[in-house]
Amino acid sequence: MRWPSSLISVLLVAAGLGACDRSPEYEYQAPTASTTGKPASSTGAGELKPLVFDQNDVKSFKVLPAKFEYDKNPITDEKVTLGRMLWYENRLSKNHDISCNSCHDLSNYGVDNKSFSSGHKGQLGGRNSPSAYNAGHHIAQFWDGRAATLEDQAKGPILNPVEMAMPDEKRVITTLKSIPEYVSLFKAAFPDDKEPITYDNMAKAIGAFERGLVTPSRFDKYLDGDDKALTAEEKVGFHKFISLGCPTCHTGVAVGGSTFQKLGLVKEWTGLKDNGRFDHTKDEKDKFFFRVPSLRNVEKTFPYFHDGSLATLDETVTKMAWHQLGVEAKPEEVKAVVAFLKALTGDLPTEYIKKPELPPSTPATPKADPT
Repeated sequence: MRWPSSLISVLLVAAGLGACDRSPEYEYQAPTASTTGKPASSTGAGELKPLVFDQNDVKSFKVLPAKFEYDKNPITDEKVTLGRMLWYENRLSKNHDISCNSCHDLSNYGVDNKSFSSGHKGQLGGRNSPSAYNAGHHIAQFWDGRAATLEDQAKGPILNPVEMAMPDEKRVITTLKSIPEYVSLFKAAFPDDKEPITYDNMAKAIGAFERGLVTPSRFDKYLDGDDKALTAEEKVGFHKFISLGCPTCHTGVAVGGSTFQKLGLVKEWTGLKDNGRFDHTKDEKDKFFFRVPSLRNVEKTFPYFHDGSLATLDETVTKMAWHQLGVEAKPEEVKAVVAFLKALTGDLPTEYIKKPELPPSTPATPKADPT
């Protein structure tokens, strides 16, 4: 991978190796929080330390792959075809009115833009629904990481009484087996299985489809050497993103998603009611820890945080800088970072996510249960 010349110039200036004069934009920077060290605390309200640049923070950003392969669930065309249909299938819910796409709208960057999504009989979930795009890179699924893989995650909402509310796996399998088209599609996707229609195979098909939900952006072109892919303002924002210490958590292929972090790491997050990962592990050390969200498409995936409590990127960046890094970010710094974040908005795979025609129900299909 070849780094763009403009970025190299910025990095040289940041490291004190460049010959050009610094503009006021670069005169003072917030304390760096390197991926290899701990976040630096602020020296005081409104005080910012001179820039200390760690080039490892830049090297850690990677171009998105075409899809997220998984050796325990090899991606095949047959699995993807089936998984796409199951993604949009309302009959996987108790009342035949909710699908995966209801909360993770693929035509809307994988979200519904609600603080909490509506489930069975209008019940609200307890956490914000994260985007399904680029989730194949995540260290684990759900905010608390209770599902290790996309395939594990796909099993949860269908049986969750607040979400899709199916009473048990047997009901799901009975429904799928009652529809001849699904019987054929499962046989094609899992030809070596004596019993192709299983709950695990349903999840594998959905997972295989999700692993192709990838949204390359201009940022990927920039990382791959296209110097003109980002505007001058976005390049400044990228530099500011690094120098403030954001890559402590938001790095790698998905610009996040690869670690768990405490909310309120440096400055306490007051009024926090959700225990985060602790609810899954019951380990006190995990209290208030959440899976770090990906910043891919973050411009489109509002509202933000596990509770959907903030609506704008400006406010979110400001709070993150203070609570996670101990930095009181200046308005111009926030503006620069937000400009960069908007460059992470990718292209939706419109053909890949196109809703297929779903097979009709048969007389044997279990009917919706309004209770």
